Amino acid sequence: MTTEEMQRAPLAAERRAHLLASLERDGVVRVADLTEELGVTAVTVRRDIAQLEREGLLARVHGGAVPVDGKEGTPERTPTATIGVLVPSLDYYWPGVVRGMEAEARRHGLRVVLRGSSYEAADERPALERLVAAENLRGLVLAPRTDSPHAQELVQWLARTQVPSVLVEREAALAPHREALESVVSDHALGALMAVHHLADLGHRRVGLVISRQSPTSRKIAAGWRAACADLGLSSEEHFERLAPDRHRPEFAQAIAEVVDTAVASGTTALLAHSDPEAFAIVQNAQDRGLSVPGDLSVVAYDDEVAGLFSPALTAVRPPRAAVGHAAVDLLAKRLADPSRPVHRIAISPKLVVRESTGPVVPRG
Repeated sequence: MTTEEMQRAPLAAERRAHLLASLERDGVVRVADLTEELGVTAVTVRRDIAQLEREGLLARVHGGAVPVDGKEGTPERTPTATIGVLVPSLDYYWPGVVRGMEAEARRHGLRVVLRGSSYEAADERPALERLVAAENLRGLVLAPRTDSPHAQELVQWLARTQVPSVLVEREAALAPHREALESVVSDHALGALMAVHHLADLGHRRVGLVISRQSPTSRKIAAGWRAACADLGLSSEEHFERLAPDRHRPEFAQAIAEVVDTAVASGTTALLAHSDPEAFAIVQNAQDRGLSVPGDLSVVAYDDEVAGLFSPALTAVRPPRAAVGHAAVDLLAKRLADPSRPVHRIAISPKLVVRESTGPVVPRG
């Protein structure tokens, strides 16, 4: 995949999901900002805004758009059906996704019943069974564990319930014929690919990866990192991969120290770290031992929840959290309206936000 292909303009559905997510987050969107964020022309953005206004989802103003909520003459939609949402965490990463779901649900006249699971849950099916039984749901949006021994049992149960469902940040297929389930995901592999190409453009040839043991996202990030290394011709000797333990465990600090030790000893000049707290810890450890960031070590965080608040502000890959939530509920609403429509699987591109923690390679004397 070339750099030009990675930076291709998003499709109309992705652009409009991004636009609505920005509107939900900021309360206003500006054409000038969106052209830069999306890499498209002002004419394209204005066309998207006009289409969304026709659908009653926003109101055009000079230079951009504002929400229609509360504007005179705009009827509020009373919820007519309930959907259930099950996510593995109600802190870090997922609140942004859920906010996007709730905003989209309001636009479709749907009420959201939210439940939290756990990354440690062996089987989410009991929680889902209780949710479906208690709330008389019309549909489900869920992020189950797809790597557990119970994953296929859950998929089979979803098929038997005949409750329309959409997986969010997960993908799965129904045995034995491998029919795909409807899903909306961030293209995390592309995000990692973009990060490594950014570092390579700065002259880095030794780019390491630090990923969280706990997160299912890490597998996709690792796949994108490996693809970028192959695309750029980096040999296996020129990069390394480390699994960081849970940051709340006592061995976390030692693991981070070993990451920095390895980077220095191997001549690694840049690291991609998932997620922000792991990146923070790496930068802090490097600075504590007298290394300069980005002079001696460039660092890219993957998540961008709080990466911009650190000093130096961290370059980061920002997954489209709110846009994923919007798209998942929109997909479910369309399934409810037309049960016979083909299965859709949507991947939404993340964004690379360049800040102060990455810079050109500085020759070591």
